[in-house]
Amino acid sequence: MPFDERVAMPRPSTLRRAFTLIELLVVIAIIAILVGLALPAIQHAREAARRTQCKNNLKQIGLALHNYHESHSAFPPGWFGLTGGQPDISGMNGWGWGAHLLLELEQTALAERLNCDVKVGDPLNATTRMQGLAVFRCPSDVAPEHWTVVAAGTTNPLVDVASASYAGVFGKDNLESCNGLPPGMPCTSNGAFFLNSHVRFADVKDGLTTTMFIGEHQTRIAANWFYTWAGVIAGGDNSIVRILGDTDVTPNHDSVHIGEFASYHSGGAQFTMGDGSVHFISSNIDLGIYRSLTSLDGHETVSDF
Repeated sequence: MPFDERVAMPRPSTLRRAFTLIELLVVIAIIAILVGLALPAIQHAREAARRTQCKNNLKQIGLALHNYHESHSAFPPGWFGLTGGQPDISGMNGWGWGAHLLLELEQTALAERLNCDVKVGDPLNATTRMQGLAVFRCPSDVAPEHWTVVAAGTTNPLVDVASASYAGVFGKDNLESCNGLPPGMPCTSNGAFFLNSHVRFADVKDGLTTTMFIGEHQTRIAANWFYTWAGVIAGGDNSIVRILGDTDVTPNHDSVHIGEFASYHSGGAQFTMGDGSVHFISSNIDLGIYRSLTSLDGHETVSDF
């Protein structure tokens, strides 16, 4: 039978060709580049969602503040502390502004467990002060669920408390100046929250829309920058700055300290104003304007911030 090369020889077009190693490496490199380009966009979208939730938390707190004022004819104290009828930064009972808002934040069961007859750090309040609450936590923050308060000037543990990402606005004065004040000495500033504060709508003469009430605190684990919603732990290290903040420097400033406002949002931090609205305050804001936003009765005129 004669040889038929049309049957015996495959057509060139039917030959199968595999990837070479170089081509495979090129494909992998292209995929890696595309992933690298997409990752920042994904991270940006996630941070945008976290920032939105953080803003919603601050709005909830703003609404709770107004509901509290409606019930008590004043905003809650920065924290409550008395000894023998005199103001005392470590006195009875230490519960802070956040603890006073529990009912308004629909935390009735937790509020009922809170024992006002003993200090925040008392063992009877262990379960209460360790209760983590999402409304007090910014998703962008890196705070653990709990952290340990140590005794001032030492590393000796005192109690564990729940973390928080928000602080009441103390004002322009440095909060650390209140550390160590003896009983009878008040710890006050020009802001809405301080020792035994009892601020009313009528006291905010600069206007609720241009007065900051609550701002963000930035947890820094390595530096022991932790905060809580519970209140002041008597004898604790930097116990006051754990619930309040001052405006010594602008938000996220390079020299920001444990007592100043800062966040993990790029370029600034979010604040709840006295009217319940939430504003993002830039790190580049003029320091004078920034400080004027803390004062209740500073007679400043602030129209754009």
